[in-house]
Amino acid sequence: MLETSRRDGVRAHPSATGLLPARAALGSTMLYHGIQKLRDRDQAGSSFQSIGISPGKPWALATALAETFAGASALLGVLTRPAALAVLVTQSVAIAKVHRRNGFDITKGGYEFNIALMAVAAGLLLAGPGRLSLHDALDRALANRPIASMVAGRRRRRRTRLFRLVAALLG
Repeated sequence: MLETSRRDGVRAHPSATGLLPARAALGSTMLYHGIQKLRDRDQAGSSFQSIGISPGKPWALATALAETFAGASALLGVLTRPAALAVLVTQSVAIAKVHRRNGFDITKGGYEFNIALMAVAAGLLLAGPGRLSLHDALDRALANRPIASMVAGRRRRRRTRLFRLVAALLG
């Protein structure tokens, strides 16, 4: 059984920090790729057009925005699950349109790295952002905030359940 550790009076499960390196690796990679496409939209559009994605410029811009969003979200740990979905979609298209014909080996232009990114994204999709995240900080801040006295107990419970459901989906 895993033990918990205490730091500054807060009990933390060892895996509470385990998602941080995955979020940092995925986030920085996707942020880099997204910003690179945003900086040279004409080149990105031409590249998309050359691999059969038409019209190239709008799809390159959509991909750049998705990758930038995914990177920033993963790094901050907010909207992590939608970010993970964006990574899964963009990398699936990258494999299908660019890397599949080259095989698995990354040194031959293969899809090895794309699969690694997708594995990290799938992990974040399943686990959420973890305790060391903006999502968790917001969740704790809102959970401790007193609700206006006009709100009845039953309505409060419904809102809390709804908030937790939305928070879990947006994770």
